[in-house]
Amino acid sequence: LLGGLVPALASAAFGSLLLNYYFTPPLHEFTISDPKNIVAIVIFFGVAVSVASVVDIAARRTHQAARLRAESEILSFLAGSVLRGETTLDALLERVRETFAMESVALLERESDIAPWTCAGSVGPAERVERPEDADVDLPIGDHMALALAGRVLPAEDRRVLSAFAAQAAVVLDRQRLLGEAGQARELAEGNRIRTALLAAVSHDLRTPLAGIKAAVTSLRSHDVEWSEDDHRELLAGIEEGADRLDNLIGNLLDMSRLQTGTVSTLIRETELDEVVPMALGGVPEGSVVLDIPESLPMVAVDPGLLERAVANIVENAVKYSPDNAPVFVSASAIADRVEVRVVDRGPGVPDDAKDRIFAPFQRYGDAPRGAGVGLGLAVARGFAEAMGGTLTAEDTPGGGFTTVLTLRTAAGHPPTRPDLPPTVTS
Repeated sequence: LLGGLVPALASAAFGSLLLNYYFTPPLHEFTISDPKNIVAIVIFFGVAVSVASVVDIAARRTHQAARLRAESEILSFLAGSVLRGETTLDALLERVRETFAMESVALLERESDIAPWTCAGSVGPAERVERPEDADVDLPIGDHMALALAGRVLPAEDRRVLSAFAAQAAVVLDRQRLLGEAGQARELAEGNRIRTALLAAVSHDLRTPLAGIKAAVTSLRSHDVEWSEDDHRELLAGIEEGADRLDNLIGNLLDMSRLQTGTVSTLIRETELDEVVPMALGGVPEGSVVLDIPESLPMVAVDPGLLERAVANIVENAVKYSPDNAPVFVSASAIADRVEVRVVDRGPGVPDDAKDRIFAPFQRYGDAPRGAGVGLGLAVARGFAEAMGGTLTAEDTPGGGFTTVLTLRTAAGHPPTRPDLPPTVTS
């Protein structure tokens, strides 16, 4: 149990000599007078050797079982991490360092047999190993990768588990690189989709109002036709309408590009909702909106410019899809620590499975005709809402239609600042 088989055999022989010296006549001499005592001493020695052998085998097997159990736990951990994809390269190398009591562990790789080694990942306070030859333990992984450990020399039986760690390290490194490449591919695909949509917008939605403006200006400058005052007013109104449409389209395109690149800067301040929302209705026909914004609402923490642009896009979208005889209803109410602005129309509505898609860039629900916009209004509105710490969601209008809900944060420490007054209704 204490020293192994050799000390046990030595102690059995020494014990046999003591038996002969103290208990076998003649006493205190290493001689034996009775042949039966020779048999007894031989049996004693044989039993001692047998017991020592059995104990040594049991101890070895206990040690092997403990090692195999530790190996199985380690391999089970590695298998689970492979299935879950949870382990990062640094975490795996740190596990190797702790398992084998090393000072540092590094994963080295090179592009070819003559290329220099580079470090793909390392852990540990010791100086990083630059080459596998400089490490206390190096384990090749394929042709151009190696796991280098510094701290002590490992016994041969530990290299089997180390080989599993090395293979897992290579898998984790490949997975991390594949995830990075997949992320880059998604970004490139999204960029290509946006560029394609921008090209489509420029090729049609922007050229249509330009063509109308060009035709109207050309007609006004023509000397071949005498235009009446009514014709002049109609052509100028067409130019103004086309310019407004161009301004709206270009503004949405620029706003979406700012949102996509993360360059939207906000200036959050305490704002009265009933001062901003009415200013956002300048681009809709007169009488198409009914406004109900109580003056008793608490102040909201927003960027007034972004809020005005977001509300304008939401209202213009609602007016576009609402029937001519059903005005859009815009109301606001305070709920706990937030204020909700609801824009309600009586249009065809949107199915539940499409409610989230309509907030994506370049999405127009249903059979919206070309030239009705590039599908950026609601996307820009949601982007601006989130930039201010709010949300923009969609609901069904009871009785038919579509409702957008803009949720804003109230300004901290600012309850309703004015006494309750009847709501101001503007159409």
